Amino acid sequence: MPAAAWATIIIAALVIAVAGLGLLRVILHLRHVSQSLAALDGGVAAIVASTAPVPSRLTSVNANLKPVRDFCAGV
Repeated sequence: MPAAAWATIIIAALVIAVAGLGLLRVILHLRHVSQSLAALDGGVAAIVASTAPVPSRLTSVNANLKPVRDFCAGV
């Protein structure tokens, strides 16, 4: 086999190896991002749980404070 054929095979092997390593790095970065997003999702769930809507008692409180609000608006 001529030397040009061997050079082509070696260069092709190097290009394929570099592309494979690049794809492996992409896979590892995507796994890290996936784990980070999973942790973030847990944090968001905790925030959602702690900021749940105020119970229906709020309407009665607002009704009781209406005279105060009206007074403040008039001042």
